[in-house]
Amino acid sequence: MTINYKPLLKQLIEKDLEKQDLREAGISWGTISKFSKGEYVSLKVLEKVAKTLNCTLDDIVEIEND
Repeated sequence: MTINYKPLLKQLIEKDLEKQDLREAGISWGTISKFSKGEYVSLKVLEKVAKTLNCTLDDIVEIEND
C-alpha cells in the first residue's frame, strides 16, 4: 500500500494556492517536503491541511494498492 499526495497538489492548484500557503498555516517545510516525496505524514497533520484547505482527507490523499 502506497500513499499518494497528488490530490493535495491538485487542491492547491484549484484553490490558486502554493506550498508557501501551507507553511503560513503552520505546516513545517519538512512536512511539505514529505508530501513532495510521498513519505509518511501523520494523520494529525493531514487533518490540519484539510482544515486549512476546507476539504476532506479524501481530497488530499490517495491510497494505492501495490
